[in-house]
This record gives sequence, C-alpha cells and structure tokens, in this order.
Amino acid sequence: MIQPPYLQKNDTVAIVSTARKISLQEIKLAIDLLKTWGLKVIVGKTIGLEDNQFAGNNAERAHDFQQMLDNQEVKAIWCARGGYGSVKIIDDLDFTKFKQNPKWIIGYSDITVLHSCLHNLGYKTIHGIMPLNIEVNTKKAIESLQKSLFGEKLFYEISSSKENKKGKATGELIGGNLSILYSLLGSKTSLNTNDKILFIEDLDEYLYHIDRMMMNLKRNGVFENLKALIIGGMTDMHDNEIPFGKTAKEIILETVSEFNFPVVFDFPAGHLKDNRALVLGEKVTLEVGENITTIIFE
Repeated sequence: MIQPPYLQKNDTVAIVSTARKISLQEIKLAIDLLKTWGLKVIVGKTIGLEDNQFAGNNAERAHDFQQMLDNQEVKAIWCARGGYGSVKIIDDLDFTKFKQNPKWIIGYSDITVLHSCLHNLGYKTIHGIMPLNIEVNTKKAIESLQKSLFGEKLFYEISSSKENKKGKATGELIGGNLSILYSLLGSKTSLNTNDKILFIEDLDEYLYHIDRMMMNLKRNGVFENLKALIIGGMTDMHDNEIPFGKTAKEIILETVSEFNFPVVFDFPAGHLKDNRALVLGEKVTLEVGENITTIIFE
C-alpha cells in the first residue's frame, strides 16, 4: 500500500464536506486544533453550503473535493462530517493528480466510501475523528489522530471483552462503517477482504438490520479468507416491538461462528467519543488474549 507523506509543521490541511451540510462555526474548534499542531488550514467551499441536507449539490461537493485532491499544497483532506452523500460523488472524482501527489484522507462513517475507493487504488487512509465532533472527542482520540498524521506508530492495548474469540493474526487493516460497506457490495468500490483484518462499526440501526447486513457480507464471501474481525462501537442499537432476540454482539458471533479467525468487540473506534484513529491499509498485528487485546501498527 502507498503511504502519503506524514505531515510536518506548516503543512496545509483542507476541511471539506462530501456529505451532510455543516457550518463554519461547527468546525472552528477543529481549525484551532490544527493550528495548535503547527498546521495551516484551507476551508473548502462546501463548508456553509446547503442543498437540503447536503453540503451543496453533488456537483458542488465533487468540485470542492476535487480541488483539494488536485492542490499540491494540501497534504491532508479532513472530511468535516459524515451523514450521507459521499457515494453520490465518488464516481465523479478524478484521482490522477492525487496519485502524483498522495495525501491523507481522514474521516469515518459515510467517509467509508472514500476509504474503500482509495484502498482499492492502493493508498492508505485514516479512519478517525472529524471536525464536527472535536468538542466531545476524548483527549486520547484527538492524540491518536495527531500521532497517525505525524508518523508516530499507533499501538492499542484494551481490555478483552468476554465475547471475544481469542487468537493472533497479521494483515492489512480495512473497513469502516458496516452500513456503508454493505451498501458498496457488488460495486467497484467493494473491498476484497482476502487475508485482511476487517474493522466494522455502526450507529442507530435496528438489530434485525445488523443481522441482514452481516448475512449479506457472509453470502458475498467477505469472511471466507479473513484474518480477523474487529468490532468498534455498535452505538444506539434499536429493537422492534417484537424483540429480535439477540444483541448486536450475538448476531455478529452467530454469523461468523463457522470461521476460526479472532474476533474483538468493544474496540474504541466509530460513533464514540473515544474514537481512536486507525490507519487503513496499514499492516497490523492483532493479538486477542483472555484479559488483554493488543493491536500493533507496523
């Protein structure tokens, strides 16, 4: 995988929105944060634009992102927020100049569309916090983004959940939001999971739909040659009046029960305040023990 250059002081970071609308005021703390890291900031034209729920229409969002992809002074593009909309512009983007001048693409949730696209092109990206949430993100989450951008290797050690499946695995880390990964299946942006370590997380879903998505991933062969599965936040799950009868963890375990790879629950990433950065495309070693789980980025 091709790694964009790590950031240095006085480098420029662009903030744009490829999905839902967001105001300049809502990203002020993020701008201030980047400046404390010694970085310069360009605010894209999509910040403050409105087209119903989107940050401008499809053409405006695609043009704004394209400009930042092509701008050689921009060393990273930080997506302002998720929501929905990145998939509506992904096929209009031209990565020719990006390939000549790679840069970090940062975000999570709906930004999984961009992560998946760039992974298939052979580039590492950063699954991490976004400007909208800076005020509520934990110090560790913010520090993890800074470390990943400036080239300090990530290492995570967390307490093992009782539902985990123990084991050790090494492979490229891929993934993102489960709903987005599910929606991309069958498209050219769908991920090849062979010999990879897959990370998934989700928010605000009904339990039966978690089951539906997991079954679709299984039937598409996503788990066939997987090295390991990491589950982040399964946040604010819902149930019907007639209960589905299983938790999100139970649904996931049931779906992958026939496979022998390690499974980790409750990893601090996703729609959580403590949303730790993950360098997607990076080779990682995962060790799931009885009491402690570690992830080492190589």
